[in-house]
Amino acid sequence: MSQIVIEAQPRTPGGKNVNRRLRRAGTIPAVVYGPGRDSIPLSVDPRVVTDILHSESGHNTIFTVQVTGRDPVNAMVKDFQLDPIRGSLIHADFMEISMDQLLELSVDVEIVGEAEGVKIGGGMLEVVTRALEIECLPANIPDSIPVDVSRLQINEYVRVKNLAPDPRYKTLSDPDLVIVTVIPPIKEEVPVEEAPAEPAEPELIKKGKVAEEPEEEK
Repeated sequence: MSQIVIEAQPRTPGGKNVNRRLRRAGTIPAVVYGPGRDSIPLSVDPRVVTDILHSESGHNTIFTVQVTGRDPVNAMVKDFQLDPIRGSLIHADFMEISMDQLLELSVDVEIVGEAEGVKIGGGMLEVVTRALEIECLPANIPDSIPVDVSRLQINEYVRVKNLAPDPRYKTLSDPDLVIVTVIPPIKEEVPVEEAPAEPAEPELIKKGKVAEEPEEEK
């Protein structure tokens, strides 16, 4: 389990002005909630949460929320809000988790190897599904789900049911869901050469008239 700790302070819920004051002081409003208890409003350092979201495990990272005056809880980022202009973090929701209870979550796929249909056949690898739904214990959450494409030929697929089973988790996504395929190479169209234009007809012929021969001198 991750050793990341988020130090949090209880806060009194307020309106936009209260939240602005928090942000000016270098913190952001947050909330942690879990089964069987009321949600707890918090203020936290946005830099720690941002580092978690940008880590390899991202929103699936497990960390400890240490609230002043309360017992620490294990949690994950359930939701967050960004400033629409600056892109900075302005709010976060934490979900309390129990290490002995199963979770359902989305995990990114990781493409492994180079497909033969690309390397030899000149095809293009197309990733159709970039994340899969799984069920597992919090301690068994994988950073990614490997998808080996080494033997994939043109017009072949890797579906969920083709993945090697992993004892750490159960895949919940549809077994027939296509994850990745190799599409044929795109053929370039050969430009058709236009036939050379015929020389223009004389003006008189074009108008349907025949030029009269000059009269012989008498």
